[in-house]
Amino acid sequence: MKMATILRTPAAKLGAYALVLAAVLGGGAVVGATIGPDPSPLSAHGGHGPSTESATAPLDGVAVSHDGFTLRLDSATVAANVPAPLRFVVTGPDGRPVTAYDVEHEKELHLIVVSRDLGTYAHLHPARDAAGTWAVTGPALAPGSYRVYADFVPTGHDGMTLAADLAVAGSFTPQPLPAPSPSDQVDGYTVSMEGGLVAGADSTITVTVRRDGEPVTDLQPYLGALGHLVTIRDGDLAYLHVHPLDPVDGPGGPSVRFAVDVPSAGTYGLFFDFSHGGVVHTASVIADATATADVPAADDHHAD
Repeated sequence: MKMATILRTPAAKLGAYALVLAAVLGGGAVVGATIGPDPSPLSAHGGHGPSTESATAPLDGVAVSHDGFTLRLDSATVAANVPAPLRFVVTGPDGRPVTAYDVEHEKELHLIVVSRDLGTYAHLHPARDAAGTWAVTGPALAPGSYRVYADFVPTGHDGMTLAADLAVAGSFTPQPLPAPSPSDQVDGYTVSMEGGLVAGADSTITVTVRRDGEPVTDLQPYLGALGHLVTIRDGDLAYLHVHPLDPVDGPGGPSVRFAVDVPSAGTYGLFFDFSHGGVVHTASVIADATATADVPAADDHHAD
C-alpha cells in the first residue's frame, strides 16, 4: 500500500492526528542548536512503542546522528510552492550508506516532514536504490523552516529516528499554535481524542472517527494498523511515534487506542493517520501534558 502525503496549512485545523507538535520560534529561525550529534539527555520513547529506556536516554528527532548512524540530506533547501524533491542517505558507523533495513509497519523507512509552526505535515515513504540513497517527491512547501524525520530500523540494531532541518526560501510569518482542542474536522470526518497526557507516565489515548455524526466502523488496516500516531513536543520538536494497543486483522473502528508516554509537561501536537474508503486522511490536535504529582520524600530523621 502506498503511503499518502498529507499537507496541512496553519488555517487547516491543527487537530487530532497522532500527537505531533512543532515549536513556533520567533522569526522562523532554523533549529540548528537542537540538530546535531549530541541529543538532549532527557527520557522519551523510541520510534516504535513504549520505552524502557532510562532517564538518560536521548530523545528521538532532535539529532542528525545516533549510535554512529547519521542522516545526510542531499540538499538542506528546496524551492517554494513546487513539489519538493528529497534525497538522502543514512550512513552507518563505518561511514558508508546503510543498505540493510528491517521492515517495520510494512516499510523500511518512514519519512515525516513538519513545519516549525506545525501548520504543514506530510508522512512519506521514499524508495531506496541499491547504493542506499533514498528519494521521494514531497508536497509543495510554502516558504519557512521545516524538520525532516527518518524513522527506521537498521538491520541488527534498535529502531531510531534521526532528523535534519530543511529550509524553504521566501518570506513567511510563523503562525501561533492553536489552543488545545480534543477534536478535529478533516475531509468530512470528525476525529476526537479522549484521555489526558501525563508527563513520565503511560497515558491511554482513544481516538474515535465519525462521519456525518455516525461512528466509522470500517476503518481499513493501514501499514498493519487501524491508525498511526505521531507526537512532537513544542520547543525542541522531539519525536514520538506510537502504535495502537490492539492488534488488527481486518476493518474496525470507530475507536483506536494508543499508549503514549510523553517525557515532560508541556504542549504537544498529535497527528493521526487513518484509512477509509481507500484514502488516507490525517487529523491533528494540540494537547497539554500535565506534570506528575510530586510525592514528598520520607524524612527518616523526623523528630516528634
